[in-house]
Amino acid sequence: MQRRTFLSTVAVGTAGLALAPLLASGQPTTTTAASGQLPRNDGTSRRYRPEHRVGLGGGLGLGNGRREWSEQHALQLLQTAWEQGIRYYDTSPWYGLGLSERRHAMLLASRAADDYLLSSKTGRMLIPEAGYSHDTWQGVNHFNYEYDYSASATRRSVEDSLQRMGVPSLDIVFIHDLSPDNQDMGDRWTEYMDQAVKGAMPELIKMRDEGLIKGWGMGVNELAPARAALERSDPDVTLLATQYSLLKHQDALDELFPLAREREHSFVLGAPLNSGYLAGGEYFNYSKDVPSEMRDKRQRYQQLAREHEVDLRTAALLFCNAPDVVSSVLHGASTPEQVRENVASMSARVPTEFWSAAKEQGLLAENAPVPA
Repeated sequence: MQRRTFLSTVAVGTAGLALAPLLASGQPTTTTAASGQLPRNDGTSRRYRPEHRVGLGGGLGLGNGRREWSEQHALQLLQTAWEQGIRYYDTSPWYGLGLSERRHAMLLASRAADDYLLSSKTGRMLIPEAGYSHDTWQGVNHFNYEYDYSASATRRSVEDSLQRMGVPSLDIVFIHDLSPDNQDMGDRWTEYMDQAVKGAMPELIKMRDEGLIKGWGMGVNELAPARAALERSDPDVTLLATQYSLLKHQDALDELFPLAREREHSFVLGAPLNSGYLAGGEYFNYSKDVPSEMRDKRQRYQQLAREHEVDLRTAALLFCNAPDVVSSVLHGASTPEQVRENVASMSARVPTEFWSAAKEQGLLAENAPVPA
């Protein structure tokens, strides 16, 4: 079955479904959206969890990653997300070197803060520099950056983000890209971690105690820094990208999720489709250099999906929402149509036989939770 045909059928035929039976985690309740229902957490966790289990990631697209967008296109995407019922938005000073945050202002600045949930990040301070551009972001940015995980820089970074977005507060602040996969850092990431443990982390705890933010954590693409923060401080929620998906999940299940469960810590999952790779794209985890193991695994999943008449992209999104330690999943989108497809996926059902077959074939870990 073609993805568009499948999702069109889903959008028409399942608009009234309750999603609670779909999700084996978090005791989700539902809220009615324009074209279906989106899951929400029930608010019973002792530690702060974002209310909305579905969010829009503001990275590559809204930051002009890979290609340059017009302001009209960016606003149309954000407005579509709002119309579809999405109320959680994640951004960062890094995305487009301030561009993504400025674009979020077009949607959020005029709205009441209680009507949406917003997370941004800290760790890179933006420095005006006429004509500066960066390979990651298309166009001229006019801002360079430097790393600073001190207490004073952390508070200033939050204040700068509020100014760029024209909003009075942030719900969550993630300490961004403090990780060995960050090419700017490499092995020096542990030095930056020491700085954050002494500076950024106590300051974010103070801001949480002051009521300026509701929660904080790491925003990383690796397990080691996420675990280090749990062991050395008191974070609430981690934005973990690329480490929990249909293609890669065993290490997170075994090495990180048990500790998080002990601390009542939760995860916002980024890149649930591995940068669109599970939706048929050519990028895997932000790169065209795709490991042969992942190419083979995707082919096997695609064959399995055809056999069970399942939309693989939908299965990937629902899979990420299943663990009890996951509080939200950030969907990336480049077009309004992709936003609508994401929402339709959250009202879909994947047959039990698909998950059973995936485990029998060794594609899924035996201990991986799947949608009920």
